[in-house]
Amino acid sequence: MNVYDSARMADVLAPLGYEPTERPADADMVILNTCHIREKAAEKVYSELGRLRALKTARRAAGRNMIIAVAGCVAQAEGAEITRRAPHVDMVFGPQAYHRLPEMVARAARAGGEVVETEFPAEPKFDHLPDPASGVGPAAFLTVQEGCDKFCTFCVVPYTRGAEYSRPAADIVDEARRLVAAGTREITLLGQNVNAYHGPGPDGAVWSLARLLRRLADLDGLERLRYTTSHPLEMGDDLVAVHGEIDKVMPYVHLPAQSGSDRILERMNRRHRAADYLRVVDALRAARPDIAISGDFIVGFPGESDADFAATLDLVRRVEYAQAYSFKFSPRPGTPAADMAEAVPDPVKDARLAELQALLDAQQRTFNQACVGRRMAVLFERRGRHAGQLVGRSPYMQAVHATAPEGLRGRIAEVHIDAGLANSLAGSLVGRAAA
Repeated sequence: MNVYDSARMADVLAPLGYEPTERPADADMVILNTCHIREKAAEKVYSELGRLRALKTARRAAGRNMIIAVAGCVAQAEGAEITRRAPHVDMVFGPQAYHRLPEMVARAARAGGEVVETEFPAEPKFDHLPDPASGVGPAAFLTVQEGCDKFCTFCVVPYTRGAEYSRPAADIVDEARRLVAAGTREITLLGQNVNAYHGPGPDGAVWSLARLLRRLADLDGLERLRYTTSHPLEMGDDLVAVHGEIDKVMPYVHLPAQSGSDRILERMNRRHRAADYLRVVDALRAARPDIAISGDFIVGFPGESDADFAATLDLVRRVEYAQAYSFKFSPRPGTPAADMAEAVPDPVKDARLAELQALLDAQQRTFNQACVGRRMAVLFERRGRHAGQLVGRSPYMQAVHATAPEGLRGRIAEVHIDAGLANSLAGSLVGRAAA
């Protein structure tokens, strides 16, 4: 979602004469678009601001100004702390305010001090954004839903992104149509809780994510659809059915579990049990037998016992993930879990994370190896590291490397998978594409 938001900020700033640059030293404005999910991500913001301060001082000595801004969820959560620790920052604004960037730039120039925008506006920001122009490529992101009403005890999203909001379906279809016209072939629908999408449809009814996917699948030129991130509670029968009925919806679902222990899931306020999660996985596989599942896990949540961690390992073995993200519990200020007793010692967290990641890595290698010998449709997106090589994505989100002509960038071609690596696949073109 931050990738999408960053591109939209560039769109908003373009009428003011700004365009992206690769090096901060060349920039008249640097925006750090931030994430607050983990403590490490937040701390990186302050270390980066220290480096930018030196650049800003050097530019000022050369008679050139640099505006420094902090955007996103760290800005929303720690606006006052940012201005205290980094007074050289000119603008601090949350993820719901970036449509007001032109106004904030003008205010910063006039005031010569910081501008802070961390209130949740009454009007949706999407009503005030220009048509997408930045970051358009063969694969693109499209935000359809923001915020979350689940209030998992470890999560800052309800406090930094706000309550659930679903964009009108017609607006989403229009944006998707413009992306396709610009050359996009694959769209990933985004939301903090994307399968809770419940936007107003053009027919006056409330549309589910399943209905939205069916409508988008009708767009000529759009060849692939994905969505992320999902909550197990919102994986309804209609959405499961889409995977078995709409070929454009890729056979890959990111479905965070967080834990395999019912006791820990309850402390996390996840509102589902391990058995509920497994039923969803079974339903998806019944609808689309070749579907791949990825997930998220937290180890070392307050009160997690050896038995609780063993339950997580059991769930992972039961599901057999194609890929997964796993982290040590990181207390986020202001969340209920930050004040929970029974903290798990760091050495225990480290050991559990290493064991879990070893299992997940083995499952990913097994999944990749099982792809060897198959033919897969690959959407080529960019050049590879070697001459004459392109890199694309399989239906299962794996990176695929193949020797291919430049003309295949932005197109889907059939690839024979020759090798399964730890984090990617290698293959060779087949059929007409190989000629």
